[in-house]
Amino acid sequence: MLNRKILAAEVQRYLTLHLGENPANVALKKSPFAGISSSELAQQIDGRQRALKKIPEWLRHSGIYFPPKLNLEQSSSTLTGKYKSKLISPGCSLIDLTGGFGVDSFYFAAVAASVIHCEVNTALSEIVEHNFKTLALKNIVCLAQDGIASLRHATGTFDYIYLDPSRRVESRKVFRLQDCLPNVCDHQSLFFKKSDTIITKLAPLLDISLTLESLQHVASVYVLSVENDCKELLIVQQKGFTQEPTIHAVLLGKGETREFTFKSSVEKNLTLDYSAPQSYLYDPDVAITKSGAFKSVAVKFNVSKLEASTHLYTSSVLQSDFPGRKFKILETLHLKELKKMRDITQANVVAKNFPLKVEAIRKKYKIKDGGPQYLYFCTLASGNMVVVRCERLPEES
Repeated sequence: MLNRKILAAEVQRYLTLHLGENPANVALKKSPFAGISSSELAQQIDGRQRALKKIPEWLRHSGIYFPPKLNLEQSSSTLTGKYKSKLISPGCSLIDLTGGFGVDSFYFAAVAASVIHCEVNTALSEIVEHNFKTLALKNIVCLAQDGIASLRHATGTFDYIYLDPSRRVESRKVFRLQDCLPNVCDHQSLFFKKSDTIITKLAPLLDISLTLESLQHVASVYVLSVENDCKELLIVQQKGFTQEPTIHAVLLGKGETREFTFKSSVEKNLTLDYSAPQSYLYDPDVAITKSGAFKSVAVKFNVSKLEASTHLYTSSVLQSDFPGRKFKILETLHLKELKKMRDITQANVVAKNFPLKVEAIRKKYKIKDGGPQYLYFCTLASGNMVVVRCERLPEES
């Protein structure tokens, strides 16, 4: 439950002053405040540290209350939350069936006319309602109820239904759509009775093709990455939609957002010419690889793939707008040649379609981690396994 003594000005000042401390150390010390345990102070500091990385703008407001870290782990970040808010229409109505810590509802409320935040955990719902008041949001209603039950008993309809099913069931992580809670597949008829558009946030590890087989009326799939780290899958269903969905690989950044769109049928029918490493090497962003745009990205950016299962690309002329890391190739070596080169003792090692893992490669060739050079161990279309030695090119500002 929300301990309102933590909201006192002196406690808030204490939390600000001790923001850089290890929460575990704070939990072991005696609390300087009556009615507030050291573990509660540690929880608030831990929450602030996580918020500093995910939603720093919330920390501009004094009095934000943080729940246990388990409730924060699945919450969205500022970048992903703001992007999702662009998927809804201004002035709409939206119900968030699995509200959690409320980050997504917060950003939806910046666009929607009204948002309903459902959270079955009554203690968490109380915290979220307090935070929304602190953030001066007036168009959100918090319901401490099961979202499916709330939707079922709602008298009207909504422009959008949003849900983020839990991927942790009985303390274990699950990876199939049908195993998440709530089970999205079981409630399709209810969803489309109450709304024409359903937006579902899923874990990055879920298989996109299997998800599309499990759901009808999918209009769009979004793969969101931040700094080459896949954060979310978003599935948008539109009532009555029967065409092929569009897949969006979205690279979110503080400066700009890049988006690559394609359709699976086009990707499947493309044919590529493969090439040995030329002058430049390209390692695609994880949003590209997760979305499955292996051939489409090669055609779009005029680069050649090294091999069908080697998701690396090359060109003789630099393609500076390629969505991923770009390298200047110094040389391409066969494995026997690498053994003879005693000057390569430190490098950033990457393995792509190669039988050995990175740690095994380091041990075998006695290569320390770090430095400006990169060594890409990979397989070419010829079947030869090679090492591409290269230097990373700086990103354009």
